[in-house]
This record gives sequence, C-alpha cells and structure tokens, in this order.
Amino acid sequence: MGDSERSRREFLAQTCAVAAVAAAGAERAALLAASPAAATGVVYDERYKKHVVPPGHPDKPERLDAIVKALGERPLAGRLTRIDPRAATDEELLLVHTKEYLRTVRADVAADRRYLSTGDTPLCKDSLTAALLAAGGILAAVDAVAAGKVANAFCAVRPPGHHAGPKRGMGFCIFNNVALAARYAQKAHKLQRVVIADWDVHHGNGTQDTFYEDGDVLFFSTHQWPLYPGTGRAEETGKGKGKGMTINCPFTRGAGRAEIMGAFETRLLPAIEKLKPELVLISAGFDSRKGDPLGEFTLTDTDFADLTKLMLQAARKHAGGRLVSTLEGGYNLAGLASATAAHVKALSQG
Repeated sequence: MGDSERSRREFLAQTCAVAAVAAAGAERAALLAASPAAATGVVYDERYKKHVVPPGHPDKPERLDAIVKALGERPLAGRLTRIDPRAATDEELLLVHTKEYLRTVRADVAADRRYLSTGDTPLCKDSLTAALLAAGGILAAVDAVAAGKVANAFCAVRPPGHHAGPKRGMGFCIFNNVALAARYAQKAHKLQRVVIADWDVHHGNGTQDTFYEDGDVLFFSTHQWPLYPGTGRAEETGKGKGKGMTINCPFTRGAGRAEIMGAFETRLLPAIEKLKPELVLISAGFDSRKGDPLGEFTLTDTDFADLTKLMLQAARKHAGGRLVSTLEGGYNLAGLASATAAHVKALSQG
C-alpha cells in the first residue's frame, strides 16, 4: 500500500461517525464521511433498511444498498456531505397528518400488523422508526439547505412518501416526506412559496391531496396513466385558493424524454415563473426509468440528469438555489442505482 492510499484510508476512518460505516468499505465510507466543502448533502441511515417487507416486495432494503454503492463511487463521493437524519416529532407530523392517523399507525405497529390498516403498505416492528427517520431526514435536509450548510440535498430514505395523505398511508408509504418538508419549510424557515415536482411513474396522490386547496404550494406531476393509484387526471387542477396550483401531466405507457421533458419545460417552468418559489422540492421516483418492473416509461439516466439541471436552474433563479430531493420509487436495482447517481451528480455540479 502506498503512502497516498494509506492516508486516504486513515482520513476516511477518522471522518466516519461509526465503525460500521468504515467496515462497509471505501465506497460507502466515502459517501458517508463528513465533507464540509461538498455542495450536495445526502441523507442516509442504516436504520432505513430495518423497514422489512415481505419476500418479493418491490420496496426491499437492497434498494438503498444499490444507491449507497453508486453514490460512493469516485469521483462523485468527494462532492457529497452527509446529513444525519433525526426522528420527526408529532408536532412536525401534524403539519400534514391528522392525530387520528398517527394513532392508527402506532396502533398498527404495536399490534404487529403485517400491513397498514389504511392501505397497501407493509409493516414490521421497526417500520415506525424508519418512517419517523425518513420524515425527519428530509426535514434535516431542509434545515441544512436553508442554513446554507449545503447548496442542495438528496434524501435516500425509506419508506417513500408521496402516496400518503393526511388521513391515510398507502402505496408503500407511511408519512408524506415531501409534503412535510414543504410545510416545515414554511413554518420553520418562512419559505412560504414552494414548488414540488414529482417525476415518479405513479401519481403522488397524497401530495396532491395535501395541497389541493393551497395557494402557496405548486404540485406538478408527470405519471403513467392509467396506473396505480388511479388519480392525477389533467382536469385535477386544484380548488379554491389552490385553483391552478396542481398541474397533472398523465401519459400513456412508453412515454419518455419528449413527453416528460416537454411537460417540465412547457407546463412547469411557466408556472414557476409565476409563483417564484422560495424552495424547490423533488419527489424523485426512478420507476419512470426504462426497465423498471412497476412502470412503462422510458426515461434514461441522461434524462434524469437533464431534468435535475432544469430544476436547479429554476431554484437558482427564484429560490437562492434551495433544492431538496427525496427518493420515491425505483425498483430495478441496477437502473435505480445508475439513475440516482446521475441525479445526484447533476445536483453536485449545480
């Protein structure tokens, strides 16, 4: 071993917070090491993998292993800094979810139910812990971005969130991470105007429900139609103060760059120009990538990078560069890894 390699390993060992991270190898250690000079923050915690699902279920913990390995590869790892998650508090969860729903989640977990009683979300004894850390992880990312500690952030969390509404969880989701981030940014950081862009192949019905009558949060979604959960028609545009603040762009199977990028450019960007958001949030579902077992869109890694750059440009123009992205779907492990790496690479170069 040469002196330079020895120095590199010693540095990684010193900067990793826990011995388990160092033991995971140079790639994972490089990702999780503290790097104050990095532009992009990454939220990750091994406890997300303790949300165990039945055999064969698409949202398996190995999804995060694939992402962490991809993000730990050079030269990307040197541009990232770790953001440690924390558990979201009840007060924070109540910014989006009802007291009754929180009681239901806790009761279901305590009763050792295999699925959430409000919908098709698997549960185990550690699911609540993981869900609280997933929600708290994106709130920690909002804090870091708002404070200028990082330029932007990606949250590699489980379980996902965009199907969870105020009164129910469904579609693999327990708490709506991105919706909580928007409400938390408004309350804690006075970032009132927020845009949420959702490129998951499935419609983010929970996010839409949360903000359907809200005049300060713009929700934009591209998704395959018809597909689970059966919402997201083009005519669903908001209500009351939120009229026009929901933009749904449903596409049929086989849609790809022309349709998705076209919708972002012709539908979302003009709406952003009008709203002038103070924070940009992304529900980053990579099941819209070609080859995903749960979707039939044909986006490529290059397409995700270009979509990311588009959102970064909007964030720089209107929101001081403030952008936080959170993982939603993506179930082909190789495709998920490469698409996430392309997304985070674009963030780190932004």
